[in-house]
Amino acid sequence: MRYSAVLGKTLRVAPHEVKSKASALLIQGGFIRSLGQGLFSYLPLGMKTIERIKNIIRNEMELIGGQEVQVPFINPADIWKKSGRYEWINREMIRFKDRHNRELVLAPTHEEAVIELIRGSLVSYRELPLLLYEFQLKYRDEEKPKGGLLRAKEFLMKDAYSFHRSFYSLNDFFPKMYAVYMKIFKKCGIDVIAAESGVGFIGGEKSYEFLMPSEEGDDTIISCTKCDYLANRNIATASKSYHLGKPLPLEKVYTPGCIKIEDLAKLLGTGKDKCAKSIVYYTGKGLLMAVVRGDYDISEEKLSRFIESPVLRLATDAELKAAGLVAGFLSPIGINTGKIKVPLMVVIDDTIKGSANLIFGANEENYHLKNVNYGRDFSTENVADISLPHEADICLQCGGELKETKAVEVGHIFKLGDKYSKTLNLSYQNDNGKKEYVHIGCYGIGIGRLLYAIVDANHDKKGIVWPLSVSPYKVYLIAIGKSSTVRKTTEDLYNRLKHETLYDDRDESPGVKFADSDLLGFPVRVVVSSRNLGRNFIEISERKTGKVILVSKDSAVEKILSVLAGLKND
Repeated sequence: MRYSAVLGKTLRVAPHEVKSKASALLIQGGFIRSLGQGLFSYLPLGMKTIERIKNIIRNEMELIGGQEVQVPFINPADIWKKSGRYEWINREMIRFKDRHNRELVLAPTHEEAVIELIRGSLVSYRELPLLLYEFQLKYRDEEKPKGGLLRAKEFLMKDAYSFHRSFYSLNDFFPKMYAVYMKIFKKCGIDVIAAESGVGFIGGEKSYEFLMPSEEGDDTIISCTKCDYLANRNIATASKSYHLGKPLPLEKVYTPGCIKIEDLAKLLGTGKDKCAKSIVYYTGKGLLMAVVRGDYDISEEKLSRFIESPVLRLATDAELKAAGLVAGFLSPIGINTGKIKVPLMVVIDDTIKGSANLIFGANEENYHLKNVNYGRDFSTENVADISLPHEADICLQCGGELKETKAVEVGHIFKLGDKYSKTLNLSYQNDNGKKEYVHIGCYGIGIGRLLYAIVDANHDKKGIVWPLSVSPYKVYLIAIGKSSTVRKTTEDLYNRLKHETLYDDRDESPGVKFADSDLLGFPVRVVVSSRNLGRNFIEISERKTGKVILVSKDSAVEKILSVLAGLKND
C-alpha cells in the first residue's frame, strides 16, 4: 500500500485530552479516531490490525472445533425478560421501540440470542458438545466512558459459547478453553495473568479474567508476595483485624454535616476503622443495606454472591426517603422497630460483628451513635465477608503480605452451568427419556481492549512496536532522494513485497518519514537512499531492537524475508 493513498495519516502530537499512552499512540498513528465520548472510528491501519487479531483468534477457535456464527446486536426485549436480565441490567443497556411499538435492546452481551439460535438449530443432543463463536458489536451505555478503548460505549467482542450434556462435560472442556486463551494472548504479543473473578451480570458459577498488568489498567489484581494466591480484588479475601473491647454505653452525638466517613472521623477525633459505613442498594431482592467498617469499601460482587441475587444499583434519595431512611446518616439500628416503612435486608461485614464500640449513623439527620456493638444494639443473621481487601493486608493462605497490581482485562471465561438453560428452557431428553438442561460455558475477548493492551505492552518513547503477528504491515519502505535510480529501486522492492509493505511515497523530508516509521512501529524498516545505492547497498533495520544491516541491492528481498522469518520465530 502507498502511504499517500492511506486514509488517516499520523498526527504530530496526540490530542491533549487523551490521557492514556496507548490510546494516544493509536490516535496519533492514525489507527483510530474519536467520534464522541466512548465512541471510536477505526481507520484502515486500525482495521488491518483488528483483522490480524481476529485471524489469530479464528484459527485457534477452529483448531478446537469452533464454528463461527453471528447473532444480531439488536435483540427482542422478550428474550431478556425471560432470562430476568432486562430488569437486572440497569442503565448500561440501551432500550428502544421500533415503529411497530415492539420493545428492543442493543445487546451488551449475547447469551440470550445464542441460546435462541441453538434452540432453533440443534437437532439432537448427540450434537453436543458444541462450540460456537462470533465477532460482533456490543453496546453498553457506560456512565463514565474513559481510558479510550478500555471503556467504550460500542465495542467489538469475540464471544464463544460451549454447550454440553452435563456439568462434567463443561468442567472437562473449560481448562481447554483456558489454555487456548493463554495461547491467543501470547500470539498477540502480551503476557497475561489469569485470576478468579466475579461473574457480574453475566452470572454463572465461576469465572476467570485474563489480565495484563498495566499502570493504566482499570482492574486491580490482589496477589500474595509469598505464595501463589491471586484473585481479582472484587472477590479477593484477606485476614482482617478486629477491634475487641468491653462494650461501652451507647451515646448519641451531634455531627452536623458529617455525611462522609473522613469528616466524621475528624470531628470525633478517631480513625475510620472505628466508624461504620452503611450503604443501601437496590437488588434483585429489593432494598438492601450493606454495612462495612469505615476503613473498608464494599465489594458488590461478594454481596451479590452472598444474597444470590444481583446488586443492581445504589438506592436513590427518593427510595431512601420513602423507606424512612436518612441519607448520609444511615444505620441498621432500629430497623425492626417499625420506623422503616419497607422490607429491608441487612448484610454486615464480618469486621462489624467482630469489632466493639463502633460509630454508626443514627438514621437521623446530623446525628450519629457512638459505642455501637453487634448483638447488644442490633443484630442480623446475614454476616459475611463483603469488603474489598487492601494493599499490605495479610494473606489467608500463608500469612504473607498482599499487594495490588493495576491491570487491563482482555478476556473473561465463565462456567454458566444451567443458569440460562433453566430460565430460557434449553433442554433435551437423554437416552432414558428424562429431561436434562444443557450446561453452558461462555468465553469472551474484548477486541478493542486487546488492541489497547498490545500497544500498552509494546511501545517505547518513539511510538508503537508492533509484534509481527498483529502488525498491519510487516515492512515500512522509505525512499530518500529523488533520483530515478532511487525511485526505480524502491518501486521494484515495493512491487515484490507489496502485500506486506507500506511504501512511504509522500513528498516529505527524511526526518518526517523516519519519525512516522518509528511512530507506526512496523517490525522492519527498509531505506533506499542515493548514498547507499552508490555502494549497491540497501538498509534494513528492526524496529524492536534497532539493529541495522546493509545488504546488497540484489539480495534485498531475500534478506528482508529472512529478517521477517527470524522475527516470526522469536
